[in-house]
Amino acid sequence: MSDTVISVENLSKSYVIGPRRDPEDGLRHVLEGAVRDPFSWFRSRRGQAGRRKEEFWALKGVSFSVRRGEAIGVIGRNGAGKSTLLKVLSRITEPTSGEIRYKGRVSSLLEVGTGFHPELTGRENIFLNAAILGMRRSEVVRKFDEIVAFAEVERFLDTPVKRYSSGMYVRLAFAVAAHLEPEILLVDEVLAVGDAAFQRKCLGKMGSVVQEGRTVLFVSHNMAAVAALCTRGILLDDGQLKVSGSPQLVMEEYLSKTRAAAVIPLSERTDREGNGRVRFTNVSVLNDRHDVVDTVFSGQDISISFDYEIPGSETLNNVNVQLRFSGVFGQPLFACRSQAVRDGPLTLIPGARLHCRIPRLPLMPGVYTFTIGCRVNETLGDLVSDAGKLSVVEGDFYGTGKLPPGTAGDFLVAHDWSVGSKP
Repeated sequence: MSDTVISVENLSKSYVIGPRRDPEDGLRHVLEGAVRDPFSWFRSRRGQAGRRKEEFWALKGVSFSVRRGEAIGVIGRNGAGKSTLLKVLSRITEPTSGEIRYKGRVSSLLEVGTGFHPELTGRENIFLNAAILGMRRSEVVRKFDEIVAFAEVERFLDTPVKRYSSGMYVRLAFAVAAHLEPEILLVDEVLAVGDAAFQRKCLGKMGSVVQEGRTVLFVSHNMAAVAALCTRGILLDDGQLKVSGSPQLVMEEYLSKTRAAAVIPLSERTDREGNGRVRFTNVSVLNDRHDVVDTVFSGQDISISFDYEIPGSETLNNVNVQLRFSGVFGQPLFACRSQAVRDGPLTLIPGARLHCRIPRLPLMPGVYTFTIGCRVNETLGDLVSDAGKLSVVEGDFYGTGKLPPGTAGDFLVAHDWSVGSKP
């Protein structure tokens, strides 16, 4: 079609990854082995080098086209291939196979400060980044004041960007990428770095880019942003394109997969991250009588308990755990962090159970999912996205037998009203 600006045909990208090693095979163990018996250590390393390496396909046979003026939301679970797709489209990474055809100039914002030189000032990096994007100096001069005003870095414009905060860095990077009038704008989930006001500003700018007839591809876990900005959605799963259609259709498919993952027993989940120092094997939701339940009430005291395994049956000190809740559209709601409510880190002992108690559950009726993550000595031990689900029905949160209408949002907040005389 004449208005097609991106055509992707049978796109695949593979990486070669080395053989798996024991989680305990850290630097300390390697050094101990090398010092204790260097000849045996050298032979073992040679044996590991000879193992057949594994081929990992980040993208497999992806095909789609994008028309001029479309805003495409690319969604999927962690590791689905979203960022790889944008890197290939941005020509940062070469595809293993397949073909991409473009019509128009492409600008991308995939990582904070992509194309920036840390020793150069903000002013110098605007011109450098624009040159990388193929812009003429006259175009940059014409847009310069608008870029600086949007980024809100006037005071620090002649300061090396290595001294910028992450928020300042991403504001300037986005301002350059969005204001130099690319026909195609590729944006990864870098907007999570900015504050809420900046995120609204960026979404508004991307909306105006689309209204001007240009094209946006937007990778995000924020379903509300995808619904507000995008005219079409693409769902990636395990490197493959599963669904392409309206944002609502794609989000419903994504959420159905998320809820399906949440009912798989933790002991059977293979899509987890971490070095394996600890491994969660079972999750239970308990009511205020400590009964295992499928459904809880708004305002009820609940607990979420996790069974875990520790390879080697050692006691683990300096442990911090986070339980993160997501809403019906996958949007982040709140997190329960052990380090935020305790004087010190947790200690996990073999054969025990981990509990997180939430008094007066402040959620409206609905189905929510939660993710569990654990760090040992500041290193990720286990992380399972959508480890379980929480079904909430209407309860007497306020003690009046009433709840706000469903359009009021996700949260219930204790409050009171009164009328008094003027001071």
